[in-house]
Amino acid sequence: MGHPVERESGAAAGSELPPGQRLQRGWPVTHYGPVPKFRPERWEFRVFGATAGGDKHTWNHEEFTALPYTTVVADLHCVTKFSMVGAEWGGIPARAILDLAPPAPDVTHVMVWAEYGFSSNLRLSDFASDRTVFATHKDGELLTAEHGFPVRLIVPHLYAWKGPKWVRGVEYMTADRRGFWEERGYHNIGDPWKEQRYSYQEQPGDGPEL
Repeated sequence: MGHPVERESGAAAGSELPPGQRLQRGWPVTHYGPVPKFRPERWEFRVFGATAGGDKHTWNHEEFTALPYTTVVADLHCVTKFSMVGAEWGGIPARAILDLAPPAPDVTHVMVWAEYGFSSNLRLSDFASDRTVFATHKDGELLTAEHGFPVRLIVPHLYAWKGPKWVRGVEYMTADRRGFWEERGYHNIGDPWKEQRYSYQEQPGDGPEL
């Protein structure tokens, strides 16, 4: 089932935490809205938008969970200032999705879509990181519903809100567009090592052009 990948540099360097973060024992449940009910017969993961061929790619739950599996050992940094270190995330690498459903050459960003219309935008370079994974497992166990089962996105080098729970698909975009929390005052990029928490901290080029 794949192979472990080295932990991100911040955690490897003596469990150093990003500025303003505190070490968390255990894994708090944090999300907006209700926990969706999983219906496998209706579940579908889709890739759409500016794909290389102009078509939409879809996988049902059985097909999606049969895609290449890997593990990434990485910390999770929540914008609410807790950090959970050294978790092993298992799932489908984002690179596999890019290989199976290639984006058009002019794609610069993606929007990750989840249940109830929740969304989070990412630069293509962040999404394409070898450490970005559509997690189905944590520490060898299936995710619980409260923590995002059947699929949540893990982007270890960004704040955790950039990795939605209950993911249902990815939209390829040729221009940036803010997602759910980004429209509500959170930073468009969300790098915890630069403490990019809120939109008022953005510098020119950090957000979409108006």
